[in-house]
Amino acid sequence: MFTVKIVAYGRSSGSTYCYTNPGTGGKRPRNDKGNKVTVVLGAQWGDEGKGKVVDLLATESDIICRCQGGNNAGHTVVVDGKEYDFHLLPSGIINSKAVSVIGNGVVIHLPGLLEEAEKNEKKGWKIQISMLMFDFHQAVDGLQEVQRQAQDGINIGTTKKGIGPTYSSKASRTGLRICDLLDDFKDFSTRFKNLAQQYQAMFPTLVVDVDGQLNKLKEYAERIRPMVRDGVYFMYDAINGPPKKILVEGANAALLDIDFGTYPFVTSSNCTVGGVCTGLGIPPLNIGDVYGVVKAYTTRVGIGAFPTEQLNEVGELLQTRGHEVGVTTGRKRRCGWLDLVILRYANMINGFTAFALTKLDILDVMDEIKVGVSYKLKGKKIPYFPANMDVLQKVEVEYEKLPGWKSDTSACRKWEDLPGKAQNYIRFVENHVGVPIKWVGVGKARESMIQMF
Repeated sequence: MFTVKIVAYGRSSGSTYCYTNPGTGGKRPRNDKGNKVTVVLGAQWGDEGKGKVVDLLATESDIICRCQGGNNAGHTVVVDGKEYDFHLLPSGIINSKAVSVIGNGVVIHLPGLLEEAEKNEKKGWKIQISMLMFDFHQAVDGLQEVQRQAQDGINIGTTKKGIGPTYSSKASRTGLRICDLLDDFKDFSTRFKNLAQQYQAMFPTLVVDVDGQLNKLKEYAERIRPMVRDGVYFMYDAINGPPKKILVEGANAALLDIDFGTYPFVTSSNCTVGGVCTGLGIPPLNIGDVYGVVKAYTTRVGIGAFPTEQLNEVGELLQTRGHEVGVTTGRKRRCGWLDLVILRYANMINGFTAFALTKLDILDVMDEIKVGVSYKLKGKKIPYFPANMDVLQKVEVEYEKLPGWKSDTSACRKWEDLPGKAQNYIRFVENHVGVPIKWVGVGKARESMIQMF
């Protein structure tokens, strides 16, 4: 007989309870029944085309979720010739038959959320007990960047959308959530004033119209009240109820993760697979396929190490042909060759089922294409992705050279339509990273995604 002793301390009595589970062969029973959750995550520094993959999968999904980040995300989807930009709402909200969920891991700027909903004329979304972002969080984000520049001569290059300060309020337990706004407004107002005063003490130039913001927040509360649900119960019912297809859209990407990214030049949330569980309140056992989205080259917005960056005509060509401008900030993206060290590292953390390789068509004009396959430091190959940014800045990238295909792939719709050298490029990536490529993108529209299997 195998005995399992579970110790649980009750909130009131502090009693200890024991549970004996004989006859399990020494293994803990797995409760892995229920609907599986499909996850789409960025595998580089963001802007890989996650919205397009989510839109593709959303056509057959019943529930579509955001689990982390805020309106620093920017996802573009083109359907029937119309372009949609999303920052807080899940990209899959275009599917009017699905319920869209904004999870507890997301930080929400209510004016931005309501404006986005009205702009896209979409309803049927639900909000979990998310952390609220206020106007002064956004102001503080900008002030902190100015402060960093003055003190260190360098800033992080944030979107100045208030993401970092809002997560900081959450971590210091002074933040306010949707459930606080919808409960006792008098208590909410007191806590709001205290939070504003804390920031004003740190930043004397910060001006906060407390009464004006509270009046607006009281109005917003009534507008969102019908959409708010307890997320844990909502997701539990979705997973354990009748068959449903549940899709989660990650924001940002692996190399921007607060723990695993190129710190400190990262975002303020976990944009790897663990953030799905904590940002929605779902068990790891219910995570199904995890798809990583990868550009056929590499881009990055803002400051930070970028080993394969091309500060030359190649970088300019990729930037121009790829229209590499941030959806959220309007900043030009830095561009470089595909880096397989990054992809292997992202796969170690996320355990990707398959990749979606996007924007292959941008490479159509290249005579020769380089792919970064390994790093060297002080002349020696290193078998890891450096955590220290000073070290990452010093690595030497080892490249493999592949011939370009020099033909237009934008009209290709099947694997057989792609030029042989383009097929070789795709197989090269698969073989070196050890992750199959399920989709290949050759344009902006939904129908431009070639499904491989």
